Amino acid sequence: MTPSENHPLIWTGSYTADSGGNGAGIGAISVAPDGTLIWRGTAAKADSPSFLAAHPALPVVYAVGESVQSVQAYRRRGEFGLEAFGEPWPAGEAPCHVAVDPRSRFLVVACWGDGQVLLYELDDDGAITARFSAAPSADPYDGGRPSRAHAGLMLANGRVMTTDLGHDLLRVWQYLPEAGLSLDHEVLLPKDSGPRHPVQHADGTVFVVSEYSIEVFAVRAASGTGRFELVGEGPATAGGAQEGDSAAEIALSPAGHHVYVGVRGSNRICVLEVHATSGQLRPVADYPSGGDWPRHHLVRNGWLHVAHERSHDVTTFRLDPESGLPGDVRHRLVAGSPTALVVAS
Repeated sequence: MTPSENHPLIWTGSYTADSGGNGAGIGAISVAPDGTLIWRGTAAKADSPSFLAAHPALPVVYAVGESVQSVQAYRRRGEFGLEAFGEPWPAGEAPCHVAVDPRSRFLVVACWGDGQVLLYELDDDGAITARFSAAPSADPYDGGRPSRAHAGLMLANGRVMTTDLGHDLLRVWQYLPEAGLSLDHEVLLPKDSGPRHPVQHADGTVFVVSEYSIEVFAVRAASGTGRFELVGEGPATAGGAQEGDSAAEIALSPAGHHVYVGVRGSNRICVLEVHATSGQLRPVADYPSGGDWPRHHLVRNGWLHVAHERSHDVTTFRLDPESGLPGDVRHRLVAGSPTALVVAS
């Protein structure tokens, strides 16, 4: 058994000095069976690789360079290292999220600064070969707010959903080879809710956490038309939002019974229960995240790992297999300004 099989690997994004952080680039963390995290070092030096995505089949990782406005592919080198794979590709202003097509055909990058949604095609080796810009968003409410594309989600039926935090929109796209993304339809959410990150349940429902209103919205594709419709909304927290709060990541338990939302400011992980038949969410409890500014978290193998951008650490909780609730902090790992946790291929 190799060291990587003994200790599954997690890549970490970070903010570096150019963005006011103290990270060094993409980090490598291995996970022991007891949930302990082991820092393996800086896998690749990079300027603020704030979000990452792993190729579904190859030892390749993609990182957005938020401050340098680029997208870079990296290839595994040795046990815990990465090396640049090709040249960096230009992105828009403040690219903040990257997602990979599960069929390995393309990447989608969301740019917070100028609202651009970009598609990059991939070859059979995972290298980036082409770049396409999607149609820009228009503010559906008053026409005066800036577009803030924030995340992309690869839907189970092959389409792509992106969030626009500035325009309160979910945008659904079709992929056209050698052309990029073609807009299929949009779903309007309440004004100033700020949809940030989406996740799709096995039943097809997409849950979207809103950064500003601290809520979770549920959308589902209508039978016949395939158009997503708003079917539910409610608070992300059991105890209510607090002054200065902003929601961050949303993740599902493997069985799909629970949703976990990170809330920065009050620094909580909020657990919501998914109703077995209706698919609606019910807030169950809020827990201290164990650090400052929980920007991203990962649910895997019965563990919850939370990356804290401002306290420079990753905390680990054991999840109760029946209730889905976390216990006390089981482990704390020092890491410079972590912003994303992604399981290596």
